[in-house]
Amino acid sequence: MTASVPLNGRRILVTGAARGLGAAFAGAAAAAGAKVALADILEDRGRETTAAIRNAGGDAVFVPLDLADPASIERCAGAATEAMGGLDGVVNNGAIATGIGGKTMDEIDIETWDRVMTVNIRGTWLMTKAAIGALKESGKGRVVNVASDTALWGAPKLMHYVASKGAVMAMTRAMARELGNNGIAVNAVAPGLTLVEATEYVPEDRHRHYVDGRAINRAQEPDDVVGPVLFLLSDGAGFTTGQVLPVNGGFVFN
Repeated sequence: MTASVPLNGRRILVTGAARGLGAAFAGAAAAAGAKVALADILEDRGRETTAAIRNAGGDAVFVPLDLADPASIERCAGAATEAMGGLDGVVNNGAIATGIGGKTMDEIDIETWDRVMTVNIRGTWLMTKAAIGALKESGKGRVVNVASDTALWGAPKLMHYVASKGAVMAMTRAMARELGNNGIAVNAVAPGLTLVEATEYVPEDRHRHYVDGRAINRAQEPDDVVGPVLFLLSDGAGFTTGQVLPVNGGFVFN
């Protein structure tokens, strides 16, 4: 994607950046002039994605990250800040989404429920917490939390994921209240079902349900979400905070 929002000189950490939406966000931010730290538990894949961004002329580093491990989160935030000489923005994209759908609420096991909540909710909180000092020092800090429109329409057979993304939306508003006077804007995007590797397991009828229900009747691509995220990371979004922006072609209106 050709970057349409300038991020010249900004230093951005993207979690879950080895593939899919995270890789798209990182690549677009680098193309827009940002220094980017890609963080992921998939180290080999993450390093490959980072190398590809560098080969395209971007300024990128890879930092290992396990969002289920508080110590790993602290190390990641510190290493990214050190590598880039500061931190201006965090995209909390990392989450458990792959292969967990298709079960009704009475079929979800407690272990999977707890794992989803630990990574998707606690991980988002702890990564933001770990970055507060550097974002405050920036004076123009941005946090973009990646939620999901499933929490806006109550997607069935996915309740643990839906609940986690609803919590991300609620945290976004609370974070915005707490961090605003530190010059940090906190917002969320809520993408619809997007054609990435992580959603390949989703049944065709769910894909068709989305396409047929959208005001713009087509499949959603990663590039559709990139533009809003770049804007929320930019200088132009400094007075926009606590907002949840559905990016789903009009499947759900907020």
